[in-house]
Amino acid sequence: MSNKKETPKNWEIKDRHYFLSGRKTPLTLTIPSKHTRKHPLLYFDPILNSQREIRFATNQQSCFVDEQKGESTMGHITFTDGVLMVKKELQTLQKLLSIYHPLSGRLFMEHDNIAVAEDELYNIELEIHALNAAQQMDIDQAEAILRVELGSQVGKMASKEIKRDLLMFAKRNPKLFIDLANDENVILRNFAIRAVELGIITLSPDQRTFLWATNKKKLVTVPFDQNPYSEFAAFLKTDEGLEVYKSIEKKLK
Repeated sequence: MSNKKETPKNWEIKDRHYFLSGRKTPLTLTIPSKHTRKHPLLYFDPILNSQREIRFATNQQSCFVDEQKGESTMGHITFTDGVLMVKKELQTLQKLLSIYHPLSGRLFMEHDNIAVAEDELYNIELEIHALNAAQQMDIDQAEAILRVELGSQVGKMASKEIKRDLLMFAKRNPKLFIDLANDENVILRNFAIRAVELGIITLSPDQRTFLWATNKKKLVTVPFDQNPYSEFAAFLKTDEGLEVYKSIEKKLK
């Protein structure tokens, strides 16, 4: 599908298919075909620099009211199961839907084979990129990304299981995978979680304070209503936090 409207200059004579946007596909849906106060059908003409009223009349050669002559026979525009096929002979209706209708690109879109092919190619290339990145990723980063998806159970998984689930995640949702792979905070949050799991640092029961496990010295106070591990990740980027990071890293090895 495409939400790019054609213009009169690049108009092509062909059969056209239109689809309702979104996941809902009612049995039938009739969209406005003439201008009313409740459903205004107006098109701003950049050449005339004015709003022009539009409507679908089956016996007229133009969808612009100011170009229609004589008595007009109004037509309905109805989608069946979310789809409307308009033959090339119905040029007035096609142009109304593809160029001028204010709901085009919002309530419905025209099917465009080239745009669909471009989208599919992009998705395939994105998946390949994600799978290649997952294949080459070290185990620590893999664990960090999977923890976002699977939670604490990652800590009990063997490296082969982590690698397998990482590849499956990259294939299933390549865009999210790549976003997480490029987010350094994901790695730092996982670093903090592992430190807590291994008893190097502790998080108070109210999740407001991080402390060294050995001497209970306070490291970070978490502001109210903030994610504690995100706050700790931000702390690790500071000068003081860098020293804490180095100290934890030694204990994790």
